Amino acid sequence: MTTPITIEIDSRSVMDALNQLRRRGQDMRQVMDKIGQRMEARVSARFETKKDPNVQAWSPWKPATLKSYPKDGNSTLLDRTGDMLDGLNHHSDANSVTVGFDDPYAFFHEHGTKHMERRGMLLADPDSGTLGQEDERDILELLRGYFAGS
Repeated sequence: MTTPITIEIDSRSVMDALNQLRRRGQDMRQVMDKIGQRMEARVSARFETKKDPNVQAWSPWKPATLKSYPKDGNSTLLDRTGDMLDGLNHHSDANSVTVGFDDPYAFFHEHGTKHMERRGMLLADPDSGTLGQEDERDILELLRGYFAGS
């Protein structure tokens, strides 16, 4: 079993909106679950577009990777066998939502290594924990819907 890696999201506008909903007595478990569902869909779409949260194209494979690629693989970035995308999930409670992968290799793709370019799936900047602008805008739009309904 692998130890999960926690990355905190740093978005003042999202945190402000969540705190306002909390003060209004909103059921935060439902809000957090909806955020998780929305982010799962956005991350899943990145496997189709091959673009990171900053809408930058993922770096192509290096020639050495192409040579070693299994013949029975899916022949697409971050999807040799489908395991990474199949492991995309979220967990939520009344205070937080966690979106991630059960595949430990996702960490290396999210951050990059000295031998592999970063191919971000979750964060615009994994070091600072910032969301991509479109992801943040999408979450804020979702939260505005809760304000309109309360």
